[in-house]
Amino acid sequence: MWVKAFDVLLSKLKDTGFTFGRVASISGCGQQHGSVYWKEGARQVLQSLDATKSLYEQLYDQFSVENSPVWKDASTTKQCRMLEEAMDGPEVLAKITGSRAYERFTGNQIAKIYQQQCSVGSYRQTERVSLVSSFGATLLLGDYAAIDYSDGSGMNLLDIHTKDWNQTALDACAPDLRCLLGAPVPSCSILGSIADYYVQRYGFSADCKVCAFTGDNPAALAGMRLQRGDIAVSLGTSDTLFLWLDEPKPQLVGHVLINPVDSSAYMALLWSG
Repeated sequence: MWVKAFDVLLSKLKDTGFTFGRVASISGCGQQHGSVYWKEGARQVLQSLDATKSLYEQLYDQFSVENSPVWKDASTTKQCRMLEEAMDGPEVLAKITGSRAYERFTGNQIAKIYQQQCSVGSYRQTERVSLVSSFGATLLLGDYAAIDYSDGSGMNLLDIHTKDWNQTALDACAPDLRCLLGAPVPSCSILGSIADYYVQRYGFSADCKVCAFTGDNPAALAGMRLQRGDIAVSLGTSDTLFLWLDEPKPQLVGHVLINPVDSSAYMALLWSG
């Protein structure tokens, strides 16, 4: 569905006469916590996209898990308790990753998929796990895009102090996760140039750069240009309050994420939904 929507978006832009060649760089955001599971061999397909065909035609069967879990999934309470136990309690988990274990957080969703689908091989057939945000960047790169620090902070897996995956948390969720997730990067990173597929099919410049995508909540902080002392409230499918932090002080309620604008800073987030 997401791949086909991307096809439709670009096709409609093309129909309006939009000059893709004027685009110098692209970034974006995706709904936090959701995950996409690329099957073995998908990278080769991404790297050899045929500009005469749609993305959907080439990628519809390149996923090891058919239905991507998203933030509304609250079925992972068992996995949350297992992760907190492995990390010596919710307080320790929050201190390291910025949050206690939450059902919607990606690490717990991955753990459930591994535990329930290991017998049929879905997880074992997985070559890469993307967040919704890095999935979007992957489509544009024609290669696996790195998860950014800020969106990665919403997984219960990333150490917000070292800005690297916490191995104990990874091991508590599923095997080989460090390899499947790839190395995280600062949210302002330039990942590379747009895939040749878009140059040939839509007329993008070969010099157009793809920047790291991030989560919707971090993107709101960046887009509203929040500074120290500012507070923002977002009312929608979930209501959020967020602000800039210089020093992380995670609690058992709410979240601390790495700041998408300044990787040496943080953002606090309160959520209701």
